[in-house]
Amino acid sequence: MSFNNLDTLYRQVIMDHYKNPRNKGVIEGDVLTVDMNNPTCGDRIQLQLQVEDGIVQEAKFDGEGCSISMASASMMTQAVKGKKIDDALEMSELFSKMMLGEDVDMDKLSLEDIEALQGVAKFPARIKCATLAWKAMEKGVNEE
Repeated sequence: MSFNNLDTLYRQVIMDHYKNPRNKGVIEGDVLTVDMNNPTCGDRIQLQLQVEDGIVQEAKFDGEGCSISMASASMMTQAVKGKKIDDALEMSELFSKMMLGEDVDMDKLSLEDIEALQGVAKFPARIKCATLAWKAMEKGVNEE
């Protein structure tokens, strides 16, 4: 597949998550809630995680922002559901490295759609958009 076709596919994946976000909404009850924002561009997110026995049972988000931040939140909540906290944190670390343009073993990351965000590394001003939900997840589980 040529670079242009791959770039187009990745843009389509990002726009699909933006227009049809997965796990957008609210978890009722006593759950871990983290509010974060990106003051440089106005993205804001409220992330909710239901963690039991060290495993993310449920993950939802609400908020507003650019397509990259909202698509990344959608992808992140999908990726961490059912994962042990340590695995979710490792995924977040690998995702951050990917955003900084470092080589990452995608098999180890097993992020499926999240690979579509690789191109964000070429736009340093957008990295905070892509990592906002991930930083919220890290903050939440580290405070638990």
